[in-house]
Amino acid sequence: MKLKITSVFFLMLLFLVLGLLSGAIPVLAEENALSDAPDAAAIISADLAATPTASPQASPEPSPTGTPHPSPSPLPTAAPSSVTVIPTTITSDSILDNDTYYNVDPEFFSPADSSFSLPAEGYQILILHTHSTEAYTPDGTDVYESSDSYRTTDTNYSVVRVGRELAEALRAYGLNVLHDEGLYDYPSYTSSYVRSGQAIEEYLEAYPGIVLVIDLHRDALGDGDTIYKVVADAEGTQAAQLMFVMGSDINLEHPLWQDNLALALTLQRTVSDRYPELMRPMNLCAYRYNQQLTTGSVLLEVGTAGNTLQEAITAVQLFADAVAPYLISCIDPA
Repeated sequence: MKLKITSVFFLMLLFLVLGLLSGAIPVLAEENALSDAPDAAAIISADLAATPTASPQASPEPSPTGTPHPSPSPLPTAAPSSVTVIPTTITSDSILDNDTYYNVDPEFFSPADSSFSLPAEGYQILILHTHSTEAYTPDGTDVYESSDSYRTTDTNYSVVRVGRELAEALRAYGLNVLHDEGLYDYPSYTSSYVRSGQAIEEYLEAYPGIVLVIDLHRDALGDGDTIYKVVADAEGTQAAQLMFVMGSDINLEHPLWQDNLALALTLQRTVSDRYPELMRPMNLCAYRYNQQLTTGSVLLEVGTAGNTLQEAITAVQLFADAVAPYLISCIDPA
């Protein structure tokens, strides 16, 4: 009996060795090596640092209503104890990053593709903020009380302040701008797009002359304790880079998306002609971001969490200087 057991053991050992040599049985060392590999976010961050011209892809996060939070602003998290801010300038050979399965040629779209025009009287432009508490990296002169990581309910230091500055800059050119300073993501972040969408509908009903709706946000790029600030040199002035995020009808009905895209592309070219570094490539997504409510709706990301408030303010002032003449040319004298 002892001899038979020893023989069986020897045969089992022989089959195990042959299996390892043939690859039929996985080697535990390889599994451990895979578990130690960096995750995708770390790889993307490393690529961004090594290649500043790469444009990161958006990752919209749908809300329970089917309307996504804009990309790539994550749900609020606790602020890290220490953060490394890395400046970068994002450029691309293409004006458009297309995250849909549509074959979209930006050169095909022109102002003639849109029925966009501004009325001569009354409010023409609405600026609001679906994620109103988004804020920037304090630089010592704009210290604020945080409601969460890079967020504050103090509208003097959030994207609401940036929208206020944009409204004033456009008004200086004679445009009629309504700026909504309401908080749509506080105290509840969930369904903030539903709440801002309801507000937009009420404004459009009360002021039917509004044909340009700018939902102004602050982007977020980074991984862990490393975040990126997107910067542009505009005639010797450092400003945060801007990015349009445009919706489509991939998931939900949105018959206006091509008109809105045509307008956004026109505004993008108008800004880039004057300030070549100011605009990041536009992001075309599979969601709507309330842009189905009117022709002339755009989502504008102003900088990232790594930028300072002053860089964001400078960016929208330059943006206004570039687009205001075009908007004035769109006023219908009738």
